[in-house]
Amino acid sequence: MSVESAPHVVIIGAGFSGLAAGYELSKRGIRVTIFESDADIGGLAGSFNVGPTRLEKFYHHWFTNDVHIPELVEELGQRDQVVFRPTRTGMYYAKSFFKLSTPMDVMRFTPLPFVARIRLGLLALRARRVRDWRQLESLTAAEWLRTMGGDTVYRIVWEPLLRGKFGAFAEQISAVWFWNKLKLRGGSRGKGGEEQLAYYRGGFIALADKMAEFIVAHGGAIHRSTGVEGLSVVDGRVRGVVAKGATVAADAVLATPALPIVADLVAPHATPAYVASLRRIEYLANVCLVLDLDRRLSDIYWLNVNDPTFPFVGVVEHTNFEPPETYGGHHIAYLSKYLPADDPLYKMSDDEVLAFSVPHIQRMFPGFDTKWIRDCHVWRARYAQPVVERHYSSLIPAEETPLPGLFICSMAQVYPEDRGTNYAVREGRRAGRELAARLAS
Repeated sequence: MSVESAPHVVIIGAGFSGLAAGYELSKRGIRVTIFESDADIGGLAGSFNVGPTRLEKFYHHWFTNDVHIPELVEELGQRDQVVFRPTRTGMYYAKSFFKLSTPMDVMRFTPLPFVARIRLGLLALRARRVRDWRQLESLTAAEWLRTMGGDTVYRIVWEPLLRGKFGAFAEQISAVWFWNKLKLRGGSRGKGGEEQLAYYRGGFIALADKMAEFIVAHGGAIHRSTGVEGLSVVDGRVRGVVAKGATVAADAVLATPALPIVADLVAPHATPAYVASLRRIEYLANVCLVLDLDRRLSDIYWLNVNDPTFPFVGVVEHTNFEPPETYGGHHIAYLSKYLPADDPLYKMSDDEVLAFSVPHIQRMFPGFDTKWIRDCHVWRARYAQPVVERHYSSLIPAEETPLPGLFICSMAQVYPEDRGTNYAVREGRRAGRELAARLAS
């Protein structure tokens, strides 16, 4: 079958879900056209230049127990591009730094009484023994964590993290969401019990580029800086999309953006009840301040901040994971904050975000001087984190929509797992396979 006569699928969004779906469809001889509203591909794993290479706008890594990314990397012949390294995790609490990378670190965590330290250490092991996440769906994370670790562990360790990430939604977050976090992180270990994580040489964008190259090599096209303005619906069936004022015909359309964006696209054609169901899941936005420094702040990669007066939930020093030499000797630190889109911090200019942040950084790292800053970047994502409530599975829309010819594959549907490139690839490839099967029948 020639490329011109092959079935044609339009994919909205060139994040990892959209690219993985396009890769899977292209493998099966289906022509793919991807429209991406951003100037570059990768979605939340999109990148920018630092020194001689590219860096993610929002911090990224993989766990050693991730399955779907390694499978894709192997298929693309890029296994030698994945590196595994031990990392250091820590916590900032009561104006002090504590390392929490190994079981012994947990035993030395003096803010907790000795018995509470044991309960904290056992929590990840107990979480990994949960075989059916459905038994947790009726519980909030707060309820489950108090039961599993006790009130003291919850108050000192978990409650500040939940409130730091989810703010007003903290008490509504499902136990399933937190269970999965503990299961993933607790299982990503080296032989000595230390945390070990994985990264892709050249950044995640290098892997995104490999998928894009495959799609284009198989007759597909990727249009950057081209948002989809609407759907082309004929006789109740989606027949394509409208982009830059022109209609692009398709045999099927796969939408991968956040559900509120999909709701805007389907609103002129679907029932109000269906549109409302897409808007039912709430999202937090994110502001990520990326500091390009001439030295590091600490020797910790992932620092959880259990201080409610500090405006960021975490400080992630990327170059304590991927060496500074990769970036021409630059030291990279991310400061991340999840927040409502109407929060004043989200609306600040880049200069205002930096000015706001510096006194807080100096309070945590008293030696910090603005002269250390070579450059800084502020990245914002309006739909960064779905709010995973109790009984979340009942809120997730089906992949097949009420509009024939339109399908959805978004990060809000990655459940019981949380968003991330590993699961974006899993869901994208699954959607691609299922679409290909539909078009072949």
